[in-house]
Amino acid sequence: MSDYKNIISAYKDKPGGLIEAYHALQREYNYIPEDAIAVAAEIFDVSPARAYGVATFYSYFKVGPRGRYIIRICESAPCHVAGAAEVVSALESELKIRMGETTADGKFTLEFCECVGQCQGTPVITINSTPHVNVSAKTIPEILQGCK
Repeated sequence: MSDYKNIISAYKDKPGGLIEAYHALQREYNYIPEDAIAVAAEIFDVSPARAYGVATFYSYFKVGPRGRYIIRICESAPCHVAGAAEVVSALESELKIRMGETTADGKFTLEFCECVGQCQGTPVITINSTPHVNVSAKTIPEILQGCK
C-alpha cells in the first residue's frame, strides 16, 4: 500500500492532482487498484465515494486488474462497416475470452472503445494504445503472436 501512497502523494498539490494520480497508478499497474482509491481519498481529503466516482467516470480509467496487453477495438460506424464484428469474433476465438474479459493468465484484456482517429485504416484495434490498422480476422493470429 505504501507504493500507492508514494505515487498518489506526488500529485497532491498539483492542479487536477487526483486525475493525474490515477493516470500514474494506471501507468504503473495497467489499472487502478481498488485499495488505491481509499488511499487517494485520504490524501486528497475527499470522500471515498467521490474518489471512486472520479476513477470510474472516465472511460480511460479501469478499476480492478487487467491484462498486460489491453486490446481495444473501435466500435464506431466506419470500423463496424469495415468488418469489426469479424475481428471481435477472431479475437474472442483466439484468446478464448469475451469482450470485457481478461485471460486466466492475466496476459490479455479485450475492450471496446470509441474512435481512435485512424479511420483511414478500418477496422482498427489498439494494443496498449498502439494502433493496428486494416485488421481482419485473418491477421489476428499474427498480431497476437507479436505479444507473446
